[in-house]
Amino acid sequence: MLSRFRTVGFLLVIVSGASFGALGLFARLAFASGADMPTLLFLRFTLAGLVLTGVMLARRQAWPRGRVLLGLVALGALGYFAEGSAYFLALQHASAGLVALLLYLFPALVALLQVALGREHLSRTRWFAVGLALVGTGLTVDPGPDAELLGIALGVLSAVIYALYVLASARVVGPAGPLAASTVVPLSAGVAFGALMLVNGPSLPQTPLGWGAVAGLTLLSTVVAVLTFFAGLQRIGPVNTSLLSTLEPVMAVVLGALFLGERLSLRQGAGGLLILVAVVVLARSEPARPDPVSQAASP
Repeated sequence: MLSRFRTVGFLLVIVSGASFGALGLFARLAFASGADMPTLLFLRFTLAGLVLTGVMLARRQAWPRGRVLLGLVALGALGYFAEGSAYFLALQHASAGLVALLLYLFPALVALLQVALGREHLSRTRWFAVGLALVGTGLTVDPGPDAELLGIALGVLSAVIYALYVLASARVVGPAGPLAASTVVPLSAGVAFGALMLVNGPSLPQTPLGWGAVAGLTLLSTVVAVLTFFAGLQRIGPVNTSLLSTLEPVMAVVLGALFLGERLSLRQGAGGLLILVAVVVLARSEPARPDPVSQAASP
């Protein structure tokens, strides 16, 4: 029987996955109310960063300094900026569920990059998982009723950028700690998106529903999602956390169907299923030491 400590950990990661899964729903509602991508992401990351700063102050946690701080700023202003741009632009050209499924290519991409860099040799099981993910991607490249090829391409691009971000963050997040990293990175991304917003001119939500979506995106799909992810990770470890995190794209598909009328074609659904199976296989076959994939929260 699971201990209460581990049971709480499983529940926390489930909450995190469900919260991240609502991201696409909130974004689509905000876009429909008149917000554009730079403004929406400026609001999301800046407000979330300020809330997390409050959490750091309440816990009296030290602020990172020196090279660690510069590294976190670079992760946010460059890495999160690029990944967030690709992901949220993809949401304007493909369904929330499909974009979330494509993002989950990143564990397989990280594995391939580790091999290419000579840092890891994959077992047959892990090669099988990478193959599943690639076949799944091929199946999802189907415009279907709620997607354009541009949206699919941007979804794949977001996964590629996030894989690079995960590898880079593995060298920076450790010395800073998860809470500090989860605070500095969004604040830095917020500054970058704020600069882009000023260039294009702000485009704010025009309806109460749109502002409610901004609040949900900030508080639920960012603050709650990040804090529960790392709290759960500490209790149940990286393998279980990685497995339960696959709830995110599943929740995105369900919410998109319920509230946005989105549908995946049979081919896309089969491709998404293969991608999720690949994530599960990779997680169950990962080495005992924590790797970058299992330490990274979703965007």
